[in-house]
Amino acid sequence: MKLKPWFSTLIAFALFLACALGCSKSSPDGSKKESAERDSNAATQATTPPADIVGNYAIVGTNEDGSPYKGALEVIKHGDVYQFRWDAGKQYDGVGVPNGNVVAVAFSGGSNGKGCGVVSYQILPDGTLDGKWGYWGLDDSGTERAVRTSGPGLAGDYNITGKNPNGSNYKGTLSIAPEAGGYKFSWSNNTSGFGIRQGDMLSVGIGGSRCAFVAYEIKPDGILDGIWGGYGSDKTGTERATKK
Repeated sequence: MKLKPWFSTLIAFALFLACALGCSKSSPDGSKKESAERDSNAATQATTPPADIVGNYAIVGTNEDGSPYKGALEVIKHGDVYQFRWDAGKQYDGVGVPNGNVVAVAFSGGSNGKGCGVVSYQILPDGTLDGKWGYWGLDDSGTERAVRTSGPGLAGDYNITGKNPNGSNYKGTLSIAPEAGGYKFSWSNNTSGFGIRQGDMLSVGIGGSRCAFVAYEIKPDGILDGIWGGYGSDKTGTERATKK
């Protein structure tokens, strides 16, 4: 079928206009596409259920001085949190809070970890800290969000809002300062802690020098790959737990 000249011109103009409008919706560097991909990835991470970490593990690791050790670990679920029980020549007991693919644990020697707590924060793109926290002996976890009010990078001052395990709300302030190999956390309710950063995750142990901490990355195969240390330590140990 032969088109008339004026009709062919009209079609060409329509195609040019459609192309111009379509091209204007995306920036040359593809930033809109990258933003959409980041949003999609964030949504996927937010909706991904936590891995089942309950069970018995064989562990191998290194102490803060580099010497090796091995032993056993049992992870027991208690409501929103997990009890971690080690036997590595000495017994240790702790509480763990999962947050995405990381579980942060505060622990102490012996079978009684009373007074030890842990916070697991995710560092959001705008610098806000989005956290979950728990204490040894409590089966429920709390939440906390810290919005920076001053300071460069992670160190600085924050306003916090949160929810206690019993559902009541609270608010206050938080200061974060570099210390030794990590960061010191000081809350306005006179609580203090020590934590380390791994990428966009922060793991903080609360309870003073008797309470150490470990931050495990939960691998796709179920292995727990951890870094641990004592309060204010400038050295860390490692631990790898493989489910039996």
